[in-house]
Amino acid sequence: MHITQLNRECLLHLFSFLDKNSRKSLAKTCHKLLEVFQDPLLWSLLNFHSPAELKKDNFLLGPALKYLSICWYSERVKVCNIEDWMKNDFQKDFCNRHENTVNDFLLEVCNRCPNLLSLTLSGCGHVTDECILLLLKNCPNLKTLKLENCVRITDQTLEAVTLYGGLLQTLHVDFCRNITQTGLERVREKCPSVMLRAERSANMIPDNKPEKKLMLEKVSRKLVQL
Repeated sequence: MHITQLNRECLLHLFSFLDKNSRKSLAKTCHKLLEVFQDPLLWSLLNFHSPAELKKDNFLLGPALKYLSICWYSERVKVCNIEDWMKNDFQKDFCNRHENTVNDFLLEVCNRCPNLLSLTLSGCGHVTDECILLLLKNCPNLKTLKLENCVRITDQTLEAVTLYGGLLQTLHVDFCRNITQTGLERVREKCPSVMLRAERSANMIPDNKPEKKLMLEKVSRKLVQL
């Protein structure tokens, strides 16, 4: 039996075992397989392992998407996690190439994927509070939000959770160094049913620009003199 003789249900099942590139390659072979590739039911789960993958045309975004994961574990992710004011020209140039990639992609998710249930972001150093806020507003069914090593995430995201995360059940903000204990306590107070985890976040040293550090040093000296 030729593969095209299988019914739609069988073809969807076969496609589900393939990665995104293999699905795209198979879809190019005939019109029937292209229709299977374009079936929203095939795209309820998406996993990405680098920002570059977000720009490819080997997947579809739509209302069927329920589970989304963008996890970047490359050594290069360390560059994005350096404080902006500490980066040299080479590091800034590297970051500028993909600074808005994840944010722009998540905005597309906001517009096309209102039924999203779970979002995991790891190593996405350029993701902003504003982007997570929009996502919480536009994906009201979100139950799981896991943020790891997302250095631009602050207490503003935690505040957005208390306002718009009505169905949220699980919240992780691990190694997000600009999260504070105050913000975490507010989530625990306002959303007691949420399973909150913040490994190392509130215990890490937050980003401070040089002028802020100087002010802190001056205050410390005054306290010592007193």
